[in-house]
Amino acid sequence: MSDLNDKSLMARRFRGFLPVVVDVETAGFNAKRDALLEIAAVTLTIDDQGHIQRRETYACHVEPFPGANLDQESLEFTGIDPYHPFRFAKPELDALESIFKPVRRTVRESGCSRAILVGHNSAFDLGFLNAAVNRTGIKRNPFHPFSTFDTVTLAGLAYGQTVLARAVRAAGIEWDSDQAHSAVYDTERTADLFCTIINRWHDYSGGSVTPLPAETDYDEANTP
Repeated sequence: MSDLNDKSLMARRFRGFLPVVVDVETAGFNAKRDALLEIAAVTLTIDDQGHIQRRETYACHVEPFPGANLDQESLEFTGIDPYHPFRFAKPELDALESIFKPVRRTVRESGCSRAILVGHNSAFDLGFLNAAVNRTGIKRNPFHPFSTFDTVTLAGLAYGQTVLARAVRAAGIEWDSDQAHSAVYDTERTADLFCTIINRWHDYSGGSVTPLPAETDYDEANTP
């Protein structure tokens, strides 16, 4: 598969967007108040038949921002000790840039104009991501500020399941409960789920999804 073909297929498949699967682990549910503790992102690629699959995984442990709230119930649920020395956590700015830099590169390589967040309950992940971006003052956020692909909705449609573990199993993907609730594991399983649903629809429809013409201005196409 040539790079040129990969660029045209991925860029045209999702209206100029590059789907990037993201999962965050946090110390609560309030994006402005509670700490972001882990973030992981999985980029995707596409083959000549139009099937998508996982490409690369990027992840980082995050230091609680100054004054962040740490909800004890949330910490017990995830099993994260925010101040454990072997977490090797980074400040939010460094953590976000360690994710954003390869995402920006993949957006360029794919011929896309912007990344779009894919997540299980994607509004939650995007809310924490945007709050951290605002706190750190990052100017080049590669992700669309409000549009997402939500695997809760997709899995409900495809399998009648909305819980990640159940949806993954319904899709025929292995699920290990002992590894769940780490950002890397949950992100990779969410990516597998997303790819399986998209590829299943691609095969069911005979590849009938009509992509944008190759000459489309993707910046214009991404205008909300």
